[in-house]
Amino acid sequence: MVTFLAMFTHADIWRALDTLAHNNGLSVSALARQAGLDPTSFNRSKRITTNGRPRWPSTESLSKVLTATGTSLEEFARILHRKKPLRTRIPLIGLARAGGEGYFDDAGFPVGSGWDEVEVPGISDENAYALRITGNSMEPVYRDGTVIVVSPNSQTYVGDRVVVRLKNGEVMAKELRRRTQEEVVLASLNPDHAERTEPLIGIVWMARILWASQ
Repeated sequence: MVTFLAMFTHADIWRALDTLAHNNGLSVSALARQAGLDPTSFNRSKRITTNGRPRWPSTESLSKVLTATGTSLEEFARILHRKKPLRTRIPLIGLARAGGEGYFDDAGFPVGSGWDEVEVPGISDENAYALRITGNSMEPVYRDGTVIVVSPNSQTYVGDRVVVRLKNGEVMAKELRRRTQEEVVLASLNPDHAERTEPLIGIVWMARILWASQ
């Protein structure tokens, strides 16, 4: 299998795993769990090492996944050769509405139905949703009309871009600059705005931004 996998890129392998999870009606966490692995094994945060290098799934992990899903190596090869990225339809919520009551539960998952939807590439988090940016307060990173995809299931790390909702209803997109047991420091994406320090007790939820439209 090692020689076979050497024909493909890091992105190819992870895309194929995402597609395999999708084809079996699973999140990547559920796929890992079904294969007897740590549920976080295939999380996006695990696909890059702490020094920024690509991390490959082990051949043992891949073998367990193929066995657990009843997928032959030949079928996995066909998935690998399909270069078109997986696309998923997810709820689309206006950023201004995200600050209102009744749109999210306490864990940051959207609730209710009847949302608009948007199609986005390569998103495996079954609870992911999209927010449409309004105004220019997040320029030049996110301009008016930009759609960002948020993953409430992804673990957040220092340096990640995140969406944060405060208890006062304010919702903002920031960069997680620092985190302690009592507070977080959030860097503004707009150079005209200073960074903010918020006590953890005042944060309802914080979710990682996975993708943004151009």
